[in-house]
Formats: sequence, structure tokens, C-alpha cells
Amino acid sequence: MVTYIDAASAPLKNTGAIRLYGAEDFEGMRRACQLTARCLDALVEIVQPGVTTAAIDRFVFEYGMDHGALPATLNYRGYKYSVCTSINHVVCHGMPEDKPLREGDIVNIDVTFLLDGWHGDSSRMYPVGQIKRAAERLMEVTHECLMRGIAAVRPGARTGAIGEAIQTFAEAERCSVVRDFCGHGVGRLFHDSPNILHYGKATEGPEIREGMIFTIEPMINLGKPHVKVLSDGWTAVTRDRSLTAQYEHTVGVTATGCEIFTLSPAGLDAPGLTR
Repeated sequence: MVTYIDAASAPLKNTGAIRLYGAEDFEGMRRACQLTARCLDALVEIVQPGVTTAAIDRFVFEYGMDHGALPATLNYRGYKYSVCTSINHVVCHGMPEDKPLREGDIVNIDVTFLLDGWHGDSSRMYPVGQIKRAAERLMEVTHECLMRGIAAVRPGARTGAIGEAIQTFAEAERCSVVRDFCGHGVGRLFHDSPNILHYGKATEGPEIREGMIFTIEPMINLGKPHVKVLSDGWTAVTRDRSLTAQYEHTVGVTATGCEIFTLSPAGLDAPGLTR
């Protein structure tokens, strides 16, 4: 049984109920999400061969501090960094380190800023120098998966419509969808209900209602969908070491569809534009 609750009267914890937010809440999310988007824009010039992911982590921390925001991942459930940096076959939750990025790498950078109590959550792929066509194509497919998932969002549809749109396109392009991780409700809480699966059928999942806010963040592999989490307890990698990519937006459900809160103000959030 799915329960929907007015966000204004909901406790500040994940109870399994789906929060429905109002116009003022949407404005708070716009501010947090646009700060995240501007930070991701600023990283375009920084992600180059020879730069370390530790330097990226420092940049994100300082960017947040300079704008009155806290990186939400910092000390979250024991995670020690301000950003996740997932390179090549790392699916998600890659931890920053002092090893430099290399020409031909692709890296997902996942940033969430907590601004005035609201979480702005988004991630993008960045090419490191010149990359191979296979990597470029994977990024294109993954971004298209995200945008098709977003296009399925409307009141009255079920969350499974998002997953079906993503899975159908990814598999038609001979790629696979990671099933171990999903999108999630977001707002006052970093991770809230409902879970947004990136596979499935349009008849499945909770009904989408106006006022819901959640992330869509498909992880798409060139190889098989299976992943494993390394001994650090965070870093998830493809079991077959195949290349993987991810794009993420935070959206709010409107009367006719949805608003993408984390769109790049400079138009830099699609592959081929981050150069």
C-alpha cells in the first residue's frame, strides 16, 4: 500500500510515505539544484588529464562553502568526501584519490549540495582529453536513457514507465541497465521514498503524482549489468570490467509533466558539450 503525504506535515525521516511538495518547496529545490548544476558546469574546465579526483573533491567542497552550501555526501553514513568520482568501469560511489586522470578516461562526477535545507542532486559524465568512440557512444546512450526516462514522468503514470523507457532504449542499443542501484525521492531528505528503478514495466511501481520530487540516474554498461562492491564498502564496479556511464537529474512533478531542476544553465549537461 503506497501512502502519499503533504511534505509540510511529514516527519524528517524516510517513513516509506511519498512526500508531495508545494510551490515554495519547488523554489527551494530550484536554488539547491541550480547551485549543483553551476558547480558541475565549472568542472568542465577542470577535468583534464593529470588532474586528480582529490583535487576535484577539494574544488567541490570549496565551491559549496563559497556559496553557503554543504556537500551532502561529506560524512554521510561514514563517507569521507564531498563528491563521488567514478572512472571507466566504476559504476558509482567512486572515492576521490591522488591518482591522476589519464587521457581517454571517462569519469562520472556526482555532486549533491545541501542549501537552506534542500538537497540538489545531479551527476554528469566528463571525457578526459580525447576518448574512444565506444566510450563516447556509451555516454550518448546513457544520456538519452536519462532523457527518455524523464519524458515518461507525468501525473497518473507509474514509476515503472520511467524504468521501461530506459531499459527499452538501452537494450536496443546493445547495452545493459544496472539493477543494483536506483533513483530516489529527494528534497529535505537526501534519500527518500520512492525508489525509482531504471528497468521494469510501465504498469509497475507507485503512481506518479504532482508534487513528487525524485532523481532519475540510470547506470548503463557496455557489457553485462552485474556489479560488485569493493572491500571499501562504497566503490561499485562492473563485474566484467566493462565500461559504464551514468547521468542524473533531479525532477519535480508538475500538473502536465515535470520540471528538471538540475539542468545546466550553460547547456553543458549533454555528452559532446562538456568540452
